[in-house]
Amino acid sequence: MSSHPLPPTPSSIPVKKSSRLSPIWQARFDRFRRNRLGMISLIMFLVIFVICMAANVVANDKPLLVQYQDEYYFPVLTAYPETTFGGIFETEANYKDPAVQTLINEQGYYVMPPIPFADQTSNVELGLPYPAAPNSQNWLGTDDLGRDVLARILYGLRVSLLFGLALTLAGAFIGIIVGAIQGYYGGWVDLAGQRFMEVWGGMPQLFMIIILVSLFSPSIIMLFAMMLLFGWMGLVGLVRAEFLRARNFDYVRAARNLGVSDSRIMLKHILPNALASSLSQLPFILTANIIALTALDFLGYGLPPGSPSLGELMVQGKNNLNAPWLALSGFFSLTFILSLLIFVGEALRDAFDPRHS
Repeated sequence: MSSHPLPPTPSSIPVKKSSRLSPIWQARFDRFRRNRLGMISLIMFLVIFVICMAANVVANDKPLLVQYQDEYYFPVLTAYPETTFGGIFETEANYKDPAVQTLINEQGYYVMPPIPFADQTSNVELGLPYPAAPNSQNWLGTDDLGRDVLARILYGLRVSLLFGLALTLAGAFIGIIVGAIQGYYGGWVDLAGQRFMEVWGGMPQLFMIIILVSLFSPSIIMLFAMMLLFGWMGLVGLVRAEFLRARNFDYVRAARNLGVSDSRIMLKHILPNALASSLSQLPFILTANIIALTALDFLGYGLPPGSPSLGELMVQGKNNLNAPWLALSGFFSLTFILSLLIFVGEALRDAFDPRHS
């Protein structure tokens, strides 16, 4: 008698795991991934961002690791007195001092970063007048104080990116709230908000920021607050239009008739659709914030004096026309990072375009 195989039980049938993303978001991600220029630009931007965040490890005048008398030390993370390595001073060891280097090498070794200069380190051993042209020690040359240009760019990009990201996120948060309130309630709330936006947006923002910043002592927090006063309006119009369009949809009316609170309707039902169009604008807003910070630094109303920034590097290039590497380094660094952000923004805009749904 021939035996027939038993039908598979439900537990033995392979079940295909569902994607964590909704079909709409999965389609958007696929469209972005197929945009080769946008994807490559995003990867390059992330690599540069990680390198800049690790600027203290990539460019520093302190060793990454010191092995002395079978003990391991990490000067990048902790300050050690010179007496730790057999010196005579209780102050922090100067690892550029040949005497300290000799003491360490006698009973151990040390590992320096790829760029052995921090943002404020002057190359006093170069033996050339400042600013010095690119050489084997300073790959992009030095500024008028003998500081390494490449190290200044890494530290300056870190400040610019962190400042720009924080300003973009804070401005987007405020802008989304204001736009959502205007669009959802409409009527006199929307009318009053639009009149205020017209007046506030019509002011010369750069000159207003310069005037306000000049009234206070230089501070990153104060500069951030002054720029945030005008930096929150970028997404208001877009979010307002989405809420105005969705406030009369059937599912919103049904939720309202069922007694669902306005805040829950705004957060759960309308905001996710409005965020889709808002996310594609964030790279462009970040680009504008970085340009604004660079312009303020160039005019002398930005970061506190001595802070590494691309604007300060451009000022040095203007003041030292005989050292073109200063202006060219700042210009190409700023152009390259802004170009990557624009390419990413264009790819996101195409991915979130409703016409491609």
